[in-house]
Amino acid sequence: METNLAARYANTPEGREAESILRACVHCGFCTATCPTYQLLGDELDGPRGRIYLIKQVLEGVAPSARTQLHLDRCLTCRSCETTCPSGVRYGRLVDIGRKIVDDRVGRSALDGVRRSALRRGLLSKSLFGGALALGRLAKRLLPAGLAASIPDAPAAGAWPAERHARRVLIPRGCVQPSLAPNIDAATARVLDRARISAIAVTGGGCCGALSYHLSEHDEARGFARRNIDGWWPHIEQGIEAIVVTASGCGVMVRDYGHLLASDPAYAHKAERVASLARDPVEIVAAEWTTLLPQLAPGRNARRLVFHPPCTLQHGMQIRGVAERLLQAAGHSVLPVADAHLCCGSAGTYSVLQPGISQQLKANKLRALEAPGPELVATANIGCMTHLQSGTSLPVRHWIELIDRGLAMEPAAASAGPG
Repeated sequence: METNLAARYANTPEGREAESILRACVHCGFCTATCPTYQLLGDELDGPRGRIYLIKQVLEGVAPSARTQLHLDRCLTCRSCETTCPSGVRYGRLVDIGRKIVDDRVGRSALDGVRRSALRRGLLSKSLFGGALALGRLAKRLLPAGLAASIPDAPAAGAWPAERHARRVLIPRGCVQPSLAPNIDAATARVLDRARISAIAVTGGGCCGALSYHLSEHDEARGFARRNIDGWWPHIEQGIEAIVVTASGCGVMVRDYGHLLASDPAYAHKAERVASLARDPVEIVAAEWTTLLPQLAPGRNARRLVFHPPCTLQHGMQIRGVAERLLQAAGHSVLPVADAHLCCGSAGTYSVLQPGISQQLKANKLRALEAPGPELVATANIGCMTHLQSGTSLPVRHWIELIDRGLAMEPAAASAGPG
């Protein structure tokens, strides 16, 4: 695509990156076929190709409007278009650049600004979010059915294995998952322990930065990344072999730290190192499967299930089919799902900021997931879990919990928590 950037953007890092991405686009339109919002709304400007044109216009000097902002806001950043694109267009990065520029130029209404700020402050504060969730759970029976369905019960985390192996990895404790589902990290630690890898919980960090970044608060996101790097770096110096991020939505962000802090001379090298160590649990478990397989009890807790691959896993990290194969190998019957490439509508804060589209996508996804008649839905991201669970009576679980439950019991040194 030919470009002619306006002077105000031409010599900026964002402008140069955006121009490189724009030049890779060949207008083919393959991306529209797999775009969830285009499929729902049927508007070219609510598909990747249309949004690319909008961003190109702004970068070339056309003043953005509230309408421009709306079409960019409606993007889920699911990156399904990247999987489809034959030219390798890095659309996810382009739309983040475009949103930031448009937000800076157009601004937000007072109500929208307050709502976005409240989301950031509430979700990023462990005390605020955890306290509100605890109150919601106490009052759940008194709430309207729709609201009550969005509040997950509090599952027990179970024991966290004591550190006892030469091989060590980190499991960062994120912002919302420890309150919503502490069992996910603990189950991951137990599975890794059976693979003779000790998992160290890092409690001093916090949000990976994705929530802020996708709300155009890029400097705030960089601050979170720096804080996490500072918290993880002593463990890296002591020889941990991976940073295992159990929510794929966070994992794809941590893998992008090298890009996020590329212009920061104090952190660029460390950020690249952290990004290179970031792993989704499925990568570690798949690599250690020959050690784990003999410990799986045949038929233990075997279920008929469907797997929902989060967009961040299948499109962001380009990991597809691995969790399904592991679940099948562990004795579960993994049923086929139509349109598995499509987003469920969770997408971070999208379900709050774009509730109409989000609910339509959730309904479509649940119809596809429930059609084969499963007993359970498995997935790999806390956002997808809570979003889908609010619309179905089927249990929705992280796939690592199913592997954990399938392991044959044996005595193991353990502690009551991650310490």
